[in-house]
Amino acid sequence: MSKQAISPLRRRMIEDMDIRGFAAQTQRGYLRAVRDFTAFLGRSPDGAEAEDLRRYQLHLRSNGSSATSINAAVSALRFFFGLTLDRGDAATGMTTVREPRKVPVVLSPEEVARLLDAAPGLKYRAALSVSYGAGLRASEVVSLKLTDIDSGRMVIRVEQGKGRQDRYAMLSDNLVDVLRAWWLVGRARGVMLPGGWLFPGQDPVNPLTARQLNRAFHSAREAAGIDKPANLHTLRHCFATHLLERKVDIRLIQVLLGHKKLDTTARYSRVDSRTLRAVKSPLEHLPTP
Repeated sequence: MSKQAISPLRRRMIEDMDIRGFAAQTQRGYLRAVRDFTAFLGRSPDGAEAEDLRRYQLHLRSNGSSATSINAAVSALRFFFGLTLDRGDAATGMTTVREPRKVPVVLSPEEVARLLDAAPGLKYRAALSVSYGAGLRASEVVSLKLTDIDSGRMVIRVEQGKGRQDRYAMLSDNLVDVLRAWWLVGRARGVMLPGGWLFPGQDPVNPLTARQLNRAFHSAREAAGIDKPANLHTLRHCFATHLLERKVDIRLIQVLLGHKKLDTTARYSRVDSRTLRAVKSPLEHLPTP
């Protein structure tokens, strides 16, 4: 969208987010939430009252929006009314929804291997391998540049990950082999620009998008005959769970995943099947009649 097409209100909100250092993805989400609210309201949002916001949250709930979606909308609208419009009182009635803590879906190592083999092309196989082999989020995978791969130190530099935190992720020998194979093919195709994206899009000036990678994941899952309700983020769950099952210290896994709180990482211990199998049920110790 050109600058001429941006309304003064939208421009002010963007400036408010820039001042606070919001990531581009967060800014897009906040703008989308305000746009959706405006469509519901049917008029400019700057004249909305507390009752309008209350009706909108009821609308989201009745339409089956997830707790995550509702909470994202609440955060965006609180920011918009509280900071951009200086009318924080209008959004005080909006409340976040408690998100149910679900046990993550996890694939077995055999299922992961089948999925990677079924990826639609070497580029997608390499990108999905990074997600599983280094535990990166989809947004982090597609944001990688060639210079982020340090095969000398065997690390991947993750720049401005979630929470705008830089970190290093692990780089295994097998992952180096997959990435090197992709680099050779990409260079032969002329899509590997100097200092450019590790996974270029159709136009190599731009990176592959998370949506394209997600479509590739679902295509591979279907081709591999995996029926579990897995999504692209499942590979990150698999990374953490499979490390736990190999007795890797949970605090090291926390660092590799970029989690601020150990509690976030600890939920993977609930799906560590090898630990569960190692514990004997009290039923096994009952005396024989």
